[in-house]
Amino acid sequence: MAITMNLYYSGVNGNARKFAEEMTESGVVSAIRAEPGNLKYEYFFPREDEETVLLIDSWADQQALDVHHASPMMAKIAELREKYDLHMKAERYISDESQNDGDKSFIRE
Repeated sequence: MAITMNLYYSGVNGNARKFAEEMTESGVVSAIRAEPGNLKYEYFFPREDEETVLLIDSWADQQALDVHHASPMMAKIAELREKYDLHMKAERYISDESQNDGDKSFIRE
């Protein structure tokens, strides 16, 4: 049962995007993606809100997420959040592995 976190980072003067850029360019994103149990770690930029960045952060299970939260990378992430004076909103989702035939009719692969 995968756990997915949608993390919304918001700031001013483009700081949320600068944060995402530094996370990527510094190698932190690559290191997180290489952690056991990481399924996805990807930034998205909302079209209607240039001061917010959405991070979709998905893990195989709670144990993998807990190990990530205890890793040294969390200190680097916290440091960068402070540097760019970002505020956060978090949403947590648990995967539903069931297949719904009704849903399939709306998905184009």
